[in-house]
Amino acid sequence: MATVTVHQAKTNLSKLIARAEAGEEVVILRGKDPVVRLEPIAKKKGKRVPGLSKGKIPDLPDEFFFEPLPEEELRAWEGEFEGPR
Repeated sequence: MATVTVHQAKTNLSKLIARAEAGEEVVILRGKDPVVRLEPIAKKKGKRVPGLSKGKIPDLPDEFFFEPLPEEELRAWEGEFEGPR
């Protein structure tokens, strides 16, 4: 683990970024106190492939989506909810 002061980090930022990308833990100190850990952002794992979940999610009947909402729920969606808060 590399520890550097804020001043050293400002002076050597590009090098510290390269070290963090290579897997080294870099900690930046303010005085003697560690305040920041420099680490790379995780890379994407790969391309998404359409259809990988096909057949894993149950089919819902059309009525599930196209039936009108009950009056009470419709009023709640329209901001007219009068129940407990």
